[in-house]
Amino acid sequence: MRLFRRKNTDTDPPDPRTAWPEQHVPDDPAAAAEAFWVGWFDLLPMVSAALGEGEPHRVEHELCQLVEALHPRLHFSLERGRQSIYALVVTGQEDPEVRPFTDAWRATAPPDDAIWEYHDSVPPVPDPTEVTVNLGEHRISLADIRVVAQVDETEHVVDVAVFHPGFGELDDATRQTMTFLPLDATLGERLAAERLRRVETAAVEPAEAITLLEFRELVRGLDAGGHENVGAPD
Repeated sequence: MRLFRRKNTDTDPPDPRTAWPEQHVPDDPAAAAEAFWVGWFDLLPMVSAALGEGEPHRVEHELCQLVEALHPRLHFSLERGRQSIYALVVTGQEDPEVRPFTDAWRATAPPDDAIWEYHDSVPPVPDPTEVTVNLGEHRISLADIRVVAQVDETEHVVDVAVFHPGFGELDDATRQTMTFLPLDATLGERLAAERLRRVETAAVEPAEAITLLEFRELVRGLDAGGHENVGAPD
């Protein structure tokens, strides 16, 4: 349930001749994180009411302002939680310059409870093979995704080729998106950023391809060593 991303709320498009305004970056990540949580708890009754009534757009503007005050390059979303009902995700998309702010944000986050859990990167879905992505008239079931992975045992990273029988019906931009989306859903944003090196789209199903769940097991076990290469990107 990805509901929000920061966005421009102006009704008129900006004049292309106008310089983009400089966005304020707080000097102290810890202080900015503390201010965020004060604002979050002030907004929480409104957020809960909006979600309960199925109208999350009612609090979009306020949440955008709250996240932007923490750092202007952060993204956020409200998701279904893994253990709790809802999850608040605030991520810098593995940008090292933003990492001190997400680290401070997570360090000062309240404990997870039955209603809310908090993540500083997009977490993996419990079972990616149960996910179907609707793209206009196309339905891409992640259960049909196959990957072939070549492990670099020295660097502990993986080169990957991704195949789906429906890729040939997609335009180039959508096909590229659907190449990366299953990997992020399977590994989560942080593990994917740490362990994936080269990612390609396969035009035909490669030999010795594996499922997304098998791929998750392979990548999560890299630190243990001893894995053999599983196929190779074409």
